[in-house]
Amino acid sequence: MTSRTVALDGALHDYLLNISLSEHPVMRDLREFTATHRMAKMQIAPEQGQFMAWLAQLIGARRYLEIGVFTGYSALAVTLAMPEDGRTLACDVSETFTSVARDYWARAGVAERIELVLQPALATLRQQLDAGQAGQYDLAFIDADKPAYRDYYEACLQLVRPGGVIAIDNIFLSGRVVEPKPEDPPGVHLMHEFNAGLKHDPRIRMCVLPVGDGLTLCTRLA
Repeated sequence: MTSRTVALDGALHDYLLNISLSEHPVMRDLREFTATHRMAKMQIAPEQGQFMAWLAQLIGARRYLEIGVFTGYSALAVTLAMPEDGRTLACDVSETFTSVARDYWARAGVAERIELVLQPALATLRQQLDAGQAGQYDLAFIDADKPAYRDYYEACLQLVRPGGVIAIDNIFLSGRVVEPKPEDPPGVHLMHEFNAGLKHDPRIRMCVLPVGDGLTLCTRLA
């Protein structure tokens, strides 16, 4: 028994994957390809992808909103987990990174179920609200530029239905959020403040999981 989360060394992490990970072959190929990318650290962990797929099925998600796509692993995981009528709106600004995503989505047979919008995500979120899409999403995932997390969160609170879930990635920033230093980038200080305020937000019920670089889950209350 232990009173705190066990730290995962390499051997224990491999064991975790061996006993739990079940990936679609295209997801595995995408993950292995991305591991060779110069920005590979932006890829979510495979166990996090599996958790998000499980969560999407648990809440019966049919509409998924993703902010920050990179090479498309998380969007692929969730889209594959949803029913055939499930749809994903993916927001990013990089044609280069998302061109990889498009290729693997097509290989997995889900490209037609994912709408990729290449422009600043806040513009896309505002367009969704203007189009009457408030309360129409079941699950949202925020994994993009950290200084804008508060704005993304506020928009997602409007777009996700009551009982829906907002997942927020990288909330640990490799531990830098614990005691931000003056010389740290503004995003570290903003994330520190953002994290501190969430548990006091009466609009949600939340928990934090030590998965990947830290994952906060918020259920929108009625």
